Amino acid sequence: MADLSVRIGDLSLKNPVMVASGTFGYGVEYADFIDLGRLGGIVVKGTTIAPREGNPYPRMAETPMGMLNAVGIQNKGARHFAEKIYPVIKDIDTNMIVNVSGSDIESYVAAANVINELEKIPAIELNISCPNVRQGGMAFGVSPKAAAEVVEAVRKAYRKTLIVKLSPNVTDIASIAKAVEYAGADSVSLINTLLGMAIDAETRKPLLSTVTGGMSGPAVKPVALRMVWQVAQAVKIPVIGMGGITTATDAVEFLLAGATAVEIGTANFVDPTTSVRVVDGIADYLQRHNMKSVNELIGGLVI
Repeated sequence: MADLSVRIGDLSLKNPVMVASGTFGYGVEYADFIDLGRLGGIVVKGTTIAPREGNPYPRMAETPMGMLNAVGIQNKGARHFAEKIYPVIKDIDTNMIVNVSGSDIESYVAAANVINELEKIPAIELNISCPNVRQGGMAFGVSPKAAAEVVEAVRKAYRKTLIVKLSPNVTDIASIAKAVEYAGADSVSLINTLLGMAIDAETRKPLLSTVTGGMSGPAVKPVALRMVWQVAQAVKIPVIGMGGITTATDAVEFLLAGATAVEIGTANFVDPTTSVRVVDGIADYLQRHNMKSVNELIGGLVI
């Protein structure tokens, strides 16, 4: 049996397959469908220092080969997570990672400080790329200088593995990846959703209350692959790839492009067993190609 384990900073993953924030709740919601302990990691839903109601409904819309969402990081706040959610999820046998967001640098740091004190949360994924938040969020992710400033501030406060989630809604994603690497990120994850919109032609109204929202699903995969490949060549820290992964073949493509691990998102809504099927599929691929370790795949694109 091939070795599926990979490392992200100080994190040791039993395999390179994680599930993406906002698509898997806090993990326990999927326990009836899969063995959560088979995953490399679970990135729980976005968490902010103060409770957020999110955006008004409607805030989700189906699109060809994907979906739009404008949920707006609805959550009850970092302290509620620490007191009520953490005790329920802390003993799940995988890496439990918290996606942290904010509206300004101070709120990012405050949320990271709360999560830093939770012994069995080994990493955070710093979301500087959400297109559905009116303040902060993507504003930090579209400028190398702003991205570096928030990462540097969080790095001073947060002692464990720091993953930074990058926005695809930029001209030069590699420059932003290099900026956050220099500021102290242990890893980068990409891509977050692409900014899009949908219109009901009969009513002549937008399908989302916010007019625009984040597009995800299979349609974004070619863009995600291209950006992962560009970033993997630009930085020395591990890259986590995501965007339209629905099969093991998709995941293998991201690994070949330079990703050390992947996150599965929208596909969880379609088939809650997708993540474990991808784990099994990667193992099968390695066996068929006589590879002893998944690390032989990483960055193995032949040009």
